[in-house]
Amino acid sequence: MSKPILAISGNDIFSGGGLHADLTTYAREQLHGFVAVTCLTRMTDKGFDVVPIDAGIVADQLASLKDVDFAAIKIGLLPTVEVADVALAFVKNHADRPVVLDPVLVCKETHDLEVSRLRDELLKFLPYTTIVTPNLVEAQILMQMDIPTVEDMKLAAEKLHTLGAKYVVVKGGNRLQKAQAIDVFYDGKEFQVLTYPVLETNNVGAGCTFASSIAAKLALGMPIDRAVVEAKGFVYQAIAQADQYGVNQQFRREYD
Repeated sequence: MSKPILAISGNDIFSGGGLHADLTTYAREQLHGFVAVTCLTRMTDKGFDVVPIDAGIVADQLASLKDVDFAAIKIGLLPTVEVADVALAFVKNHADRPVVLDPVLVCKETHDLEVSRLRDELLKFLPYTTIVTPNLVEAQILMQMDIPTVEDMKLAAEKLHTLGAKYVVVKGGNRLQKAQAIDVFYDGKEFQVLTYPVLETNNVGAGCTFASSIAAKLALGMPIDRAVVEAKGFVYQAIAQADQYGVNQQFRREYD
């Protein structure tokens, strides 16, 4: 019988990221994926729009799953402070299992004040988080610092660890080097710099897939350092085989 695993995340109308990436990744690991949906998305004349689900409905979704013994929990896009507060209360009641926090802050069309409020709320998750996986821009917002180098990525990881996260991955992507995707993993004592060649693509959802892959591997009992390394390789292969919308539907079979 497959283990149950939860994603608290949003709906990506293009199906490349969000809950679609989470469920695809869970299925690849033969886990039974559950989702509590935090938002809907759409394209309008003004661009990409995030439509939050009412926090009470999110709370009802999570209450409906109170009797499910999840092997791990992955947290994705939390569109409002109210929704984030509901997710945090749920996580506090499940502190005995792996929790992966992907602190999505930069895909939402938000004002600076809203980003600031969400930043403060996301920092409250860290003491209850197994690993946090911000990209470079999100790490800059969370730590309120510029991160132009790998050494600065390490410093941001140290600060996030100090605030409570047991493990940290700062995802540099290709923002530091155009030819190399650079991530920094920190276990509280040592750093590991992970690099892969950058693939030419316009796909989205790599960050969601990376976090949900870590969560899936933790649910299966894999050590955290190995889970991070294997998740990085999984995402590379997913991007390499993706179609124009996201992960290719044949990816699971081809990657296996």
